Formats: sequence, structure tokens, C-alpha cells
Amino acid sequence: MESNLLLAFSLTAMAGLSTGFGSILAFFPKRENKLFLALALGFSAGVMIYVSFVEMLPEALELLEPVHGEHAAAWIMAAGFFAGILFIGVIDRLVPEYENPHEIRSVTDMRQPNASRSKLHRMGIFAALAIAIHNFPEGMATFFATLHDPALGVAIAVAVALHNIPEGIAVAVPIYYATGSRKKACWLSFSSGLAEPLGAVIGYLLLRPFFSDTVFGLVFAGVAGIMVFISIDELFPAAKEYNQGHAPIYALIAGMMVMALSLLLLM
Repeated sequence: MESNLLLAFSLTAMAGLSTGFGSILAFFPKRENKLFLALALGFSAGVMIYVSFVEMLPEALELLEPVHGEHAAAWIMAAGFFAGILFIGVIDRLVPEYENPHEIRSVTDMRQPNASRSKLHRMGIFAALAIAIHNFPEGMATFFATLHDPALGVAIAVAVALHNIPEGIAVAVPIYYATGSRKKACWLSFSSGLAEPLGAVIGYLLLRPFFSDTVFGLVFAGVAGIMVFISIDELFPAAKEYNQGHAPIYALIAGMMVMALSLLLLM
């Protein structure tokens, strides 16, 4: 696993910094591409849900069983899974609803023609802080998955990167309309994603002295819980906000299919 450290950190950084790509989408197209955002979010949800139930939880059980036995391992895995859900749920509740980057708003809504510049600036700053808070556990998820299984880490990194794009938009748009500077908006959008590699580093430093099959089993179960919560509570509802038709569900199924195919080819 130590040999995968550089790859794990690189993938985590790539996933986090994809928030900056959101600022590019916000400024350069003539109009907001809602279909692309709906497809990206739906696809990301599909990847996360499939990999959580088909790969992460079985992997957690496989690590825990030799140490604790079949019955106890199943209980520990379930506890880790719901602890992950509780953890990300608490984080989500701590962020005020309007500043929460997962409360989807269109670019037009975020421009708020009647809003003062100070209000827009505050909105962008709070969105950046909210993204940083949310990205912390996501960074740990991507990092530890890659550390244990690089192929799995790549899949999770791609899914996280896709759902970070609209978060980057949530930061860049109000900052641009508050300051008039695309450079400042893009810089803050990119910077908000740095919490992802930071979460990876802090998680690694805190848990490294305790690395064992039990710890990795709990981490994998917790990561699965985090990803399922994000998918059900945030990604898919956001995809439906961008497109009320069937595109999000098709994208979700496509994400599952791509994930399944990639895992089968790697067997």
C-alpha cells in the first residue's frame, strides 16, 4: 500500500481541483449546460452507489472476517457503514442551507441582479468554505480507496471529480459578479478543492500508526456509507433539479454499468 501513496495523493488532488473546471463551465459557454450537469451528477451517483455495495462493503467484510469471525465482522461492517452516513449527515447539517453547495441553484439564480456586491461576495466565500468541509471526507475516501486498490481509487476519483464541477460553479459565479474578476473567481474555485488532498493527508497521518485489517475494514465501510449518503441525498436530487426528464436515471444506470464493466475487466 505504501507504494501507492503518490498515486493516491495525485488522484485525490485531481478530484478536488476539478472544482476549478466548474468555473470554466460557468464563464465560457454562452448558456448554462444543464443537461451536461445532470448527466455528470447522475453518472457520479451511479458509480458511487455501485462501488459502495459491490466493492467497498464486501472488501470491508473480507478484511474484518479473519480477525473477528463471520458474525462479528458483519456487525462491525454494518456499524462502520452507518457511522459513515451519520458522519457526513452531521457535516451536511452544519452547513447553512443556502451556502450548501449541494443545494442546487442555476447560474441565473446565483447572479441575483438585485443583490449587493457584499452579499454576493459573502455567498461565494461561504460556498467555498462549505465545499471545503464537504470535500474533507471525500478526500479521505478517494485516498484510502486508492491506497488499497488503485483501480477502485481511479473510479471513485472520477466520480468525485464529476460531482465537484457544479460545486465549483457555486463558488465562481457569485464571486465573479461581486468582484468583476474572472481570475479571482477561478482562483477561489480551484482553492476550495484543496480540502480534498488536505483531508487525505490528515486522515493518513492520523490513522497510519493504527493501520490494520480492522482499521481498513472500518474505513472502507465508513467510506461506503459516505458515498451512498452523498449519492442519495445530494447527487441524484441535484441531477433531477437540472433535468426533470429521464436523463439523470439513464446517467445513473450508465455509471453503474461502466463501474461494473471496469471491475469485471480487472478481475
